[in-house]
Amino acid sequence: MLLLLLTGCARSGSQQTAEEPSSVDPQVVDIVEDWVNEVPDELYPISQEYFQKSQHPGTVVEFYYDTYESFSYEQKAIPLHKRAMVYLPFGYSEEEQYDVFYLIHGGWANETITLGMPGEESTFKNVIDHAIENGEIKPIIVVCPTFNNLNQNGPDANDYVMAMMLSERYHFELENDLIPAVEREYHTFAEGTSEEELIAARDHRAFGGFSIGSAATWWILEYSLDYFRYFLPISCGITIPDDEIREGAKGHDPHDFFIYVMTGTEDFAYSYEEKRMGKMREDPFFIEGSNEEEGNFAYRIKPGAVHDAQAAMVYFYNGMRFFWGLPPAHESE
Repeated sequence: MLLLLLTGCARSGSQQTAEEPSSVDPQVVDIVEDWVNEVPDELYPISQEYFQKSQHPGTVVEFYYDTYESFSYEQKAIPLHKRAMVYLPFGYSEEEQYDVFYLIHGGWANETITLGMPGEESTFKNVIDHAIENGEIKPIIVVCPTFNNLNQNGPDANDYVMAMMLSERYHFELENDLIPAVEREYHTFAEGTSEEELIAARDHRAFGGFSIGSAATWWILEYSLDYFRYFLPISCGITIPDDEIREGAKGHDPHDFFIYVMTGTEDFAYSYEEKRMGKMREDPFFIEGSNEEEGNFAYRIKPGAVHDAQAAMVYFYNGMRFFWGLPPAHESE
């Protein structure tokens, strides 16, 4: 039996045309072309072996870029040289194109919290390696920046009010500086780094975050929807202007994006998310569904989960499995 791992993507704007191998059963090809990734009723758990190092590890690198202080960004008064952590999958090649996941931290943290840093990689980095190695997700690039401003090592994030204000203003830096710098350096689906070229590649880009990073994700939905198709706001236990944010998305086709929201029953964010999801269900522009053909948002709850890094890893893992999940392997003679 020949095991064929079919790595096509069923989403609009995300398919790559290729000549079909003659050995592939046409019925199998039909199955893959008709395949639609589903948000599961219950979240996928992370296998314990995924927390250990993979035999095919990706690489975490420091990535530096130029931007400006957030509160005077429009005046470009205070230049900053900032750092992000970037995950490159095992076998990264300039001959391939990669989807990009921009994943931002919460309060009391910085750009190193999710991936770690070179030589001190995080457990979640191992999870990504295994998920790619085992064919659960496509090889992707993950970018972990910080909304921290002048105090880039953490103090901005330690001040709740400051962190909230910085996360709301983060879209200036993201659109104008970080995305162009990353996608100039690495081989993504963007054909160039002009505004038009970056927007044209939005189907291959997602933004997500945990806690205050989740609030940042909702604001990116409002301000930067042109640049992203997928959004992963998780455990947003914060009062944000939900009505205003939803209004900001209404200039788009409601089938042109997808939001995946997660939290836990023991998370203090749970009551906030319940209210937020209730409002979305009452808004005809937002359609709840388990896949992109049915709707534009899904909401899942992890029983017993609290507001911590362990739960966040499960949410990030599930988000990646939905956004970039691969069809199941099929066997052919």
